[in-house]
Amino acid sequence: MNRRLSEKLLQAVLQSLQKGGRGFATGKPGPPRAVAAGGGSAKQPSAAAQAARAREKLRNVMEAPEMYKASGEELVQIERRNYITLGTLLAAVGAAYYTFWQSNKVKVAAPVEGEQLVNWSGTHEVTARRLYQPESTRELEALVAQAHEQGQKLRCVGSGLSPNGIGFCEEGMVSLALLDRIVAVDADKQQITVQAGARVQQVATALRAHGLTLQNYASIKEQTIGGFTQVGAHGTGGKIPPVDEQVVAMRLVTPAEGTLELSKDKDPQLFQLAKVGLGCLGVVSEVTLQCVPAERLVEHTFPSTLAQVKKNHAKWLATHKHLRYMWIPHTDTVIVVTNDPLPEGQPPPAAATAPPRYSEQERLKPLHDLLSQSSPLPAPEIAGLTGTQARDQLLALDPLNKDWVARVNQAEADYWRRGEGYRLGWSDELLGFDCGGQQWVLEVALPAGTLAQPDGKDIAYMEDLLKLVKQQGVAAPAPIEQRWTSGSSAALSPVHGPPDSLHSWVGIIMYLPDSPEQRQAVTASFRQYGQLVEQKLMAKYGAVEHWAKIELPPEPAALAELQRRVRRHYPVEEFLAARKRLDPENILGNQLVDALFGAPQA
Repeated sequence: MNRRLSEKLLQAVLQSLQKGGRGFATGKPGPPRAVAAGGGSAKQPSAAAQAARAREKLRNVMEAPEMYKASGEELVQIERRNYITLGTLLAAVGAAYYTFWQSNKVKVAAPVEGEQLVNWSGTHEVTARRLYQPESTRELEALVAQAHEQGQKLRCVGSGLSPNGIGFCEEGMVSLALLDRIVAVDADKQQITVQAGARVQQVATALRAHGLTLQNYASIKEQTIGGFTQVGAHGTGGKIPPVDEQVVAMRLVTPAEGTLELSKDKDPQLFQLAKVGLGCLGVVSEVTLQCVPAERLVEHTFPSTLAQVKKNHAKWLATHKHLRYMWIPHTDTVIVVTNDPLPEGQPPPAAATAPPRYSEQERLKPLHDLLSQSSPLPAPEIAGLTGTQARDQLLALDPLNKDWVARVNQAEADYWRRGEGYRLGWSDELLGFDCGGQQWVLEVALPAGTLAQPDGKDIAYMEDLLKLVKQQGVAAPAPIEQRWTSGSSAALSPVHGPPDSLHSWVGIIMYLPDSPEQRQAVTASFRQYGQLVEQKLMAKYGAVEHWAKIELPPEPAALAELQRRVRRHYPVEEFLAARKRLDPENILGNQLVDALFGAPQA
């Protein structure tokens, strides 16, 4: 029996119950039974017809007993036939629905058990008891429902790129790596809809064919779109918001309420919470992003100094679409990188097509020479190292010796000076950059006025940070990276604010050598470096951590201060209320987010 037929049967049953009380049907008594020629009976009335006649007979008895007399036994027979008919039809409907449900029931594939995962930074690892990889949205929905019913953890993980392992959970995880389809491109609206497991570079490539691109890009493009947006990733540009602001619609698979479609028009308050939901309000299965016309950029990289930056910063912010500083500690060098659109039909500036002043090998000479003087690596091997690879090799020789790190930083500054010049390319080709090897990183966002009226606190922050590094003798490698965005409407964005607000992002870093002993020592040193930022700068400048780069401090007092900072900056109670509504069993949370916000109370 098909679904359509079973639904019709059920509708008939429900209608009859409403009309006839305990019986199945009502109606006028039918004519006397006809007698066929030869004395045989005509075709027997259907069960429904018999029930109707019986019901009418019973009604007549109830309403006019003096006109219609029936024995008690006959009344019992009438009522019995009604119940048998109703029961038969209800059983048929139930069997039909059961058959349909069984044939369409989505099977959740068995998880991989005991899977060991390490994040890209090499700073966090987890052995997941259960790791699911659904192959369809329906399987994902069935999986979330199953986990909710069984009260089992199901933390969603993207590409594992977050330095703090925000997507990790030992009890259970789900990867959307197989849900990576480009669903649709609307060229008229300049929008793209993708499954959440699609990677940023994959989306950029799909958009290129339609003359479109994403509004901005972060440093790397291997993130899944789900993770990219849920942690509030960002690129740089004073007029450009973080990537979560590009989200115009999303599908959220929630444990308690199933799949929700959210946008500015559909549950807008929840939409603003869920855009940067940290994976706690539901598993994002599909995202629609607002795009922009594809554009070629002219990139200019040049060295500067603190004094020059202070003089020109406001002008550079207003002039350039994308602006990035790479501060090199223990030197007076700041590397400035700008990117601006090349107007359509206009030839690139001559400098953008001129051959570079130095070849790549000549650029690398300061780093390669220092490595040749200081390590036993053979010359051919050194010659094959890129700038970041050579820098990592040099730092590993003595990573916590401030004087040695300063020498390495100076060699890196010389490398960048030799790289002064221009490049021409598409935005998705130029806006990313090489982040180096495994590392600890702490990035914070702080308000800096508006683009029309910057307040200078972004540069004051950097002055204070560089002074702390020098005064405390921190073995701080390069670069300390500084970028900018406008505000975001997402309630949990670190830069929540109006569109014209200006915010600066600053990231400190320490690279992890291969030696376990060195890694342990660098980890302890970086914790002290981070404490300087937390204790001396964050409250002073109203800074908060990037969600993918926030770490839980082991000290109770430091953790309590972090929790207070989160409560001061974000609508925690509103977020917890949404978690309680959508995930009352807290299957989507993990130790990190529960420590920051507290677990929702069922």
